[in-house]
Amino acid sequence: MNKNVLLLSLCQALLTTGNVLLIAVSALIGQQLAPSTELITLPLALQFIGLMMSTIPASLIMRRIGRQQGFVLGNCIGIAGALCSATALLEHEFVLFCIGTLLLGIGIGFGTLYRFAAVDASSPGQQGRAISLVMAGGVIAAVLGPNLAVASNQWFTAVPFVGSFYALAALYSLTLIILSRVSIPKLDRAEQQDSGRPITEIIRQPTFLVAVVAATLAYAVMNLLMSATPLAMARCGFGFDQAARVIQWHVLGMFLPSFFTGHLIQRIGTLRVILAGAVLMLCCCAINLTGQQEWQFWCALTLLGIGWNFMFIGATQLVTTTYKEREKGKSQAANEFIIFSGVTLSSLSSGPLESSLGWTAMNQLAIPFILTAAIASFALMRIQAGKDISDV
Repeated sequence: MNKNVLLLSLCQALLTTGNVLLIAVSALIGQQLAPSTELITLPLALQFIGLMMSTIPASLIMRRIGRQQGFVLGNCIGIAGALCSATALLEHEFVLFCIGTLLLGIGIGFGTLYRFAAVDASSPGQQGRAISLVMAGGVIAAVLGPNLAVASNQWFTAVPFVGSFYALAALYSLTLIILSRVSIPKLDRAEQQDSGRPITEIIRQPTFLVAVVAATLAYAVMNLLMSATPLAMARCGFGFDQAARVIQWHVLGMFLPSFFTGHLIQRIGTLRVILAGAVLMLCCCAINLTGQQEWQFWCALTLLGIGWNFMFIGATQLVTTTYKEREKGKSQAANEFIIFSGVTLSSLSSGPLESSLGWTAMNQLAIPFILTAAIASFALMRIQAGKDISDV
């Protein structure tokens, strides 16, 4: 694998480290600052709203100025959001904290395109492995993120968690240095002017629809359960350190399989990998429904991470087969916007659902969505198998 893919993997690792840190602390900060229990997860939801808002502009901006400069812009916005959040904690201002997490979400929205940039930088036939390698950078995040959240919490004992956001600003600054060494080819003038088929025609393709449905539902369910986990564990009497360890294993599950997911896709096919991920996510819900001991949170969240990895990487690989090079900007923008609209909705719902329905009902609610993604993937697999037979 070439140097650019490796550097993008490191950028993804630092981005995800920051995301894990935010997941570990945002809901707990919301408990301290929010004027009501319904607003506890609003800052985390605003992070995803910012992410959703930036998906289309980020893709279109990168089409004009190139991937590298687009990622630099995103990280600068992230630094501003981290410093704004730190100031909000010092001043005990909930609204300012929400503004900070919104800016962080916008910055993260640019960073979600690292995996597509890896496709641009990879050799022909290596796209699946490139996506997997970039996503594998999250393994670093699984180790560093929760530990950084715990350690930085002690930096300013008078104001809990403020150190986490200074650490976040440092991560984004380090990413800027790495990006200075990345070289990704820009579209030429002719490619910029010719955008290919209308986006509605691209979206109507069955393969595009299934890829988006699988990615959206997998990410939304994963985010719904992951965001509520620290709150559910706190209600069960577990401490912050215990919740951080569960999140750590969850993130390991999300990214450690990336070292072989690309090979698995090549061996058994993209749709079978997506189906395997759906089965693992269903197993997560089943374990969560059996009880609320620490080992059950740990085991379920680890399976949730692995299932998400299979479904999300599989769906990403699948969607890259539905558009041409000159169509990638708007196609990727549409894909990201749909996915993170669903994730934003799950973030907005997570806090109210956990406080009103409870942990058990949330897991029951997740099952039909996972089954929908599995059924759609299986149907497309049957359609493709029928086409292969008719071509013989």
